[in-house]
Amino acid sequence: MSPRIRVAAYVIRYRSTPELLVFDHIGVPEAGTQVPAGGVQPDESLEEAVLREVAEETGLTDVSIVGPIAVDDRAHPDTGQPRQTTFFQLTVPADGEDAWHHHVHGDGADAGLLFACRFVPMPLVERLADAQDAWLSDIDRQTGRAESSS
Repeated sequence: MSPRIRVAAYVIRYRSTPELLVFDHIGVPEAGTQVPAGGVQPDESLEEAVLREVAEETGLTDVSIVGPIAVDDRAHPDTGQPRQTTFFQLTVPADGEDAWHHHVHGDGADAGLLFACRFVPMPLVERLADAQDAWLSDIDRQTGRAESSS
């Protein structure tokens, strides 16, 4: 079975300390705190998909891609379905809202849900759902660039 191709977004803003964009599903606490992520549509590049997912799940459109951080091949934790997720680092201007609610749009399973979005200081105090925080340590918090693996 071919893996489902996905993207995930580490949207970071730089204030006195770097902050990561996360969200919670309103009314579904068992979903846990997450970063924007989802499937890549046919004929869509990974970069297009990560920008779309951020916009659909948080409403943010003034984001810039820094680059890919890692490719994760972990299966879905509930279904065991194979998947391949490319994690991207993105930046957003520092002067935006600290927290807001967003109704998810698009045609995915999350469409119509209400997400409570917010920026949290890094390093994170609590783990993210589905081990989405696994690659955060690969970001150099001072320069905002992915650390070289060499």
